[in-house]
Amino acid sequence: MDIIVTIKQVPDPEAPKESFRIDEEAKRILNPANVDPVINGYDENAIEAALQLKEAVGGKVTALCMGEESATRALKQALAMGVDEAILLHDPAFADADATATAYVLAAAIRKLGKYDLILCGRQASDWDQAQVPSGIAEYLDLPSVTAVQKVEVRDGTVRVERILEDGYEVIELPMPCLVTVSNEANRPRYPTLKGIMAAGKKQIPVWNAAALEVDPARVGRAGSLTRVVKLYIPRFEGSCEFIEGETPEEMGEKLALRLRELKII
Repeated sequence: MDIIVTIKQVPDPEAPKESFRIDEEAKRILNPANVDPVINGYDENAIEAALQLKEAVGGKVTALCMGEESATRALKQALAMGVDEAILLHDPAFADADATATAYVLAAAIRKLGKYDLILCGRQASDWDQAQVPSGIAEYLDLPSVTAVQKVEVRDGTVRVERILEDGYEVIELPMPCLVTVSNEANRPRYPTLKGIMAAGKKQIPVWNAAALEVDPARVGRAGSLTRVVKLYIPRFEGSCEFIEGETPEEMGEKLALRLRELKII
């Protein structure tokens, strides 16, 4: 069974709140100082689901990541966990991509890989929290898909999943190939072993650029994005205190009520 897992490298969500930084001019989130980026948490659940399926039915797991050259760190971690192959999708033309342009590039990479039975993605990313890219990939590849899954099994040539609902879950069967997004309820991701870390350190990660993927330049990066970030900022909360004075509690209460009415609060 050939399984593809898409992953994303994100700023560490466990970093101290005061270390959170953004570039308001470039409208992008910056990695906290002295804190290494990590694999998106839901993507780790997708990796674990893929590895468990491989252990159950055999096959191969390939990880794909679109990002900067530094994203090889996330792919090395995936290899250390047990993924068989890892590929980085990197090109200056891919910069500033929104969900649509990102899904287009990932779909092109999956087509280039050619053979696959199942695509697993994390439920959503912890940085932008949109949960749009997986469904976009399925649309570009014309695949059946199910989102927010807590269990994935392969039975008699079909994929059987439990999709999370507000009041429980529903069981769905899909023909292969298909795409499934994995939620954190599905499993607890394994830690990389020392042997895995050493093997991953020696492995060369191929880099596929726009030319290798034969993508349309007008559909990648900023040029191919259908949305624009108008403003990105850290909210600033300010407060002030006004004292209501009076000779008696009744007088202060009356003045407070009048002041609240003046402010149109009551």
